[in-house]
Amino acid sequence: MCRIFGCLDQEVTPHHLRTLSALQRHGGPDAQVSRLLGDSAVGNNRLAIMDVDGGDQPYTELAGRIQVVFNGEIYNHARLRSELRGKGYAIPDECDGSVIPALYLEHGADFPERLDGMYAVAVLDLRGDGPTLVLAVDDIGMKPLYYHRKPHESRFYFASEIPALLAVPGVDPEPAQWSLDSYLATKTPFGEETAFRHIRVMPPASTAVVRRDGELRIWRRDRNIAQDIAQDIAQDTPQDTTPGAPAGAGFHASVQEVREVLRGEVRRLLVADVPVSAITSGGLDSSLVTAFAAEAAPALHSFNIAYRGDWPADERHYAREVAERCGTVHHQVLADPRSFPDLLPDVVWHLGQPNADPITLSTYLLFREVSEAGFKVALTGDAADELFGGYDRITRALATAGSGDGDGWVDPYVEALAAVPSALRTRLYTGEYRDYIEREGSVSSRLAEQLRTSRLNRMARLSEIEIGLRLPAYHLRRVDHLSMAHAVEVRLPFCQPAVVRLAGRLPVDHKVLGDERKRVLYAAAGTSLPRSVLDRPKQPFTLPIQAMLRSGEPLLDFARSVLSPSRLRRDGLLDPAAVTGLFERQLQRPSATAASAIWALLIYQLWIDQFGVRRWAATGQGAVR
Repeated sequence: MCRIFGCLDQEVTPHHLRTLSALQRHGGPDAQVSRLLGDSAVGNNRLAIMDVDGGDQPYTELAGRIQVVFNGEIYNHARLRSELRGKGYAIPDECDGSVIPALYLEHGADFPERLDGMYAVAVLDLRGDGPTLVLAVDDIGMKPLYYHRKPHESRFYFASEIPALLAVPGVDPEPAQWSLDSYLATKTPFGEETAFRHIRVMPPASTAVVRRDGELRIWRRDRNIAQDIAQDIAQDTPQDTTPGAPAGAGFHASVQEVREVLRGEVRRLLVADVPVSAITSGGLDSSLVTAFAAEAAPALHSFNIAYRGDWPADERHYAREVAERCGTVHHQVLADPRSFPDLLPDVVWHLGQPNADPITLSTYLLFREVSEAGFKVALTGDAADELFGGYDRITRALATAGSGDGDGWVDPYVEALAAVPSALRTRLYTGEYRDYIEREGSVSSRLAEQLRTSRLNRMARLSEIEIGLRLPAYHLRRVDHLSMAHAVEVRLPFCQPAVVRLAGRLPVDHKVLGDERKRVLYAAAGTSLPRSVLDRPKQPFTLPIQAMLRSGEPLLDFARSVLSPSRLRRDGLLDPAAVTGLFERQLQRPSATAASAIWALLIYQLWIDQFGVRRWAATGQGAVR
C-alpha cells in the first residue's frame, strides 16, 4: 500500500516532485522516492505490507525504460510471478507489485485484465519517440487516482490525493460551478468529476493512456463489476416473492454459498507480512468479517469507536459482545467531542473534497488509534449494504407500487441520497446561484433522468447508482483517504470480485423481501454472531450530530463561527439569512434534517477555507478572485 504520483511536463523540477511526495508521506512513511526522467516523472511513498525488505519502487524493466509505481495490493501475485518467471522474466523479489513491469511487457495496456486486487498503477514507458503513461485502477474503485489536465495543454499530473495535486504550480483550486449543488444532492460528487474544475478521478475499472503531446485516451475495461452486477440482476427471475414466504432450498443454498465465499475472502485478506486487525462497529457487516477473521487469526485485535459522554445510538456494547464471542483482543476507542472542532479541518484536508457523512470524523479518529496501536492493516465491512440491499431507500424503492417500468419510486429515491432535501437546498442558495442551477439543471434531475430512461429492471437500476457511482465516490474514497492519513491499509472483503459477482447473481428476494434487508447475509451470520447483534434495529455507524449540534455543545459554536454571515457573503453561494434561520430552527426544534444540513454546510465551508477555493461567480466564466 502506497501513495503514488507523477507527470508529463517539460517544466517539472525536483522541487515539484518533493512537494508531491511530502504532501502524501502520511500514507507512505516507510520509503519515499521519485524519478525525474527528462520531461516525465514518477514517484512513490511506500507503506510496506508485503515483502517488507523488498519491493523498492519504482519497479523497472528493460534497463529502466519501463518504470512502474503502484498503490494497493495484488492478491494473485504469486501465480502471476510463477507464470512470468516461466516465460523468462527476472522478477527480483516476492513483493506483489514487482510483477507489474513484466506483466506490462507481456500484455501491454491490457495488463490490468490479469490483476486481482485493489490498485492504482502508473506505468511510464520510455520507449519510442516520447514518454507514455499508462494508468489503471481496480474494478470497483478501492484505490483512487486523481489527475489534472487542462484542455489544450500537454501538461499532465496524477496523484493518489487531491491536496498533493493542488500544490503543483498551475493547478488552481478553482471550483466546479455545480459543486455545491452536487455535493448537497449526493453528499459528495459522483462520477469522474471532482469539486475542482480541472481535477478528475479515474472511474472504476478504467485504463488511461497519456502521451507527451497531451493526447489522453481513457476507457472502461470489459471487467466492469458494477455493470456486470447490474446485468446479472437484470436477468434475475424473482423467487420467494410472497411476503412471509418460507426460505426454500434455493435460499438455503445461497446462504451457504455467501457464507463460504465471504469466509474464504476474509481469510485470503489476512495474508500480510505485518499484523492485521479488524474494525468492529457492532453492526452485522463488520461483525461478520471480524468473526470469520477470528476463526483464522488467533488473538485478532478488534477496534471500536464511541464518544465520551452520554450519546444516542451508542454501539460499543454490541461490539464488545462480538469481541467476546469471537475471542478478539478488543480496543475501545473513546473520542472526546470537545476535540472535534480542532480535528475537522484536518479531516476535510485529507479528503480533498467535501463529503457530508459525519462518519468521516469517526473514521479519522478510529484509524489514528489503529495506527498508534501498531497495526498497518485493518479489515472492514464496507460495501455490504450496497451489494445486499441494506439501505431503507432501496427497500422503499422496491416496495413502491407499480410495475418494473413504473417510475414513481425514482424521485423519493434520489431525494434519499441527498445531504439536504431539495426544497431546503433551494432556500439556502443565493438568488444568483439558484438561478444558475435552474438554468443549467440540478444533479438530482440528471440522476432521476438516468434512472427513468434505463431499460434495466428496478433493482438493476438501483445497483448502477449504489455500486457504480455512490460506493466508490462516497464510501471507498473516504475509507482510503482517512485510513491512509494514518498509514493504515484497509482491506475490504465485501469488495472482492468473488463476493461482488455472487451478490449480483443472487435473486433479488434473497437480498430484499418486503421490509427484510440483507436476508441472505443475516442468515449466513446466524451461527457466528450473538443474537443481540442479529436482532438489533439497524442504525448507521456515524456521529450523533443531532445531539451534538445543540446549545452549549462545542460543535454548534464552531459551526456558527465557520458559517458566519460575513464569510458566507464573501463566497456568494449561500444566503446568510437562510443559514441563520437554519441554526435558529435547530436550537428551537432540533431535527435530523436541520442538523444534517448544518453539518453539510460546515464541511463545505471548511473545504473552501482549507484550499483557498476561489469565490464562485455565475457569469458562465468560472470562478473569479
